[in-house]
Amino acid sequence: MAPENQDNRRSCSPYPAIVGGAESLQSQKIYLENESEMDDEPELISSKAMMARLGGVFPMDEAVIDARLKALPKGVKFLSVEKVATSAWTMPGQIMTLEPDGSERPYFLKVAYGEHGRIMLNGEWESSKMIHDIMPNFIPTPYAFGRYKAGKPAAYFYLSEFVDMDVTSAPDPAAWTARLAAMHKASVSPTGKFGFPIKTCDGILAHTVDWDASWASFYRKLLLGACKLDLETNGPWPELKRATAQVCDVVIPMLLDNLRTADGEAIKPCIIHGDLWEGNMGINTQTGDTLLFDAGSYFAHNEMELGHWRCEFSSVFRDEAYTRHYLQNYPAAEPVEEFDDRNRLYSLKGAINYSAGHPGTPLRKTAYNNMCYLCEKYAPVDGIDKYDPTIDPSITGARIVPHLADGLI
Repeated sequence: MAPENQDNRRSCSPYPAIVGGAESLQSQKIYLENESEMDDEPELISSKAMMARLGGVFPMDEAVIDARLKALPKGVKFLSVEKVATSAWTMPGQIMTLEPDGSERPYFLKVAYGEHGRIMLNGEWESSKMIHDIMPNFIPTPYAFGRYKAGKPAAYFYLSEFVDMDVTSAPDPAAWTARLAAMHKASVSPTGKFGFPIKTCDGILAHTVDWDASWASFYRKLLLGACKLDLETNGPWPELKRATAQVCDVVIPMLLDNLRTADGEAIKPCIIHGDLWEGNMGINTQTGDTLLFDAGSYFAHNEMELGHWRCEFSSVFRDEAYTRHYLQNYPAAEPVEEFDDRNRLYSLKGAINYSAGHPGTPLRKTAYNNMCYLCEKYAPVDGIDKYDPTIDPSITGARIVPHLADGLI
């Protein structure tokens, strides 16, 4: 909500107000350029570490507010900026502006650093544009993506509509899943294939999204890409390697090669959010509508979206009511009796991806245990463990708070 008194709003901002001038902006630019130790900063840097380096001042740059660069809508003047939320790898902020009619309006700004930051925010920009074209009221309006002019390491930004959201209340399962299913149904792949035009991310890690006419082939490459990153982060585990090979070479073709709709047609590629758990959605406090944000999309089998809901980082959506209501709006593919096994298979990517970005997390063991289940049922192989239901979070209810154990938030 916008404060009633403009002066009070300005005094609360950690970044000085700028109206018709750039003196404070220039000092921020000089500060960044003179931080020589930042020149050799690794590409991957957490927002917590970067904010500490910046002395707690939210980074602003003329690339966002210079009217000639057209990031903000025409005629809009920048007033101030402040940090508004906590994120592991990006800096979320609120820009307050003066509109041409004299009213004040907030915009949402996200900043990230290095090549990882560029891939993340460019992927979110392209994903958000595509989702917004399909359902304009299902994601905040995207306005711009670009690179800051000043400072090292390179900083990138994503600018969008600011929506006052309730991000703590659980959404109504029926209404929420109806909107999600509507987006999936309405989407049309520009190539008719599975994939995406550019790299997108789940957390800090890039998806493997090269176009592929086969969903089984696409998912195999997507999962193997996540497993490769996990190996680099957490090191070798021979049993996991064997299970991964058996799942990718035998189980995936068995479960995914011949999927059909209830009408007997081949499944269509649907745009999915790509990292959908309750932490990446909210409820518009003015309209009551549910919204997505932080998208890292690609065109997939629509059921892929629900794989994340099985993982330990998802608490609210683990409630079976969300899956049940979703399937009332978008029925499970045939064979219907294999839906839960496909869901387990799709959860592997989310769990392994999280493990790759968070060394030592229990999700690596969860993914391996789920692989053991699938291998036992569909393609037994020597040299791996038996599936253990006592450590299966879908049975035990085990959960984690994302990023907390890493000290990233």
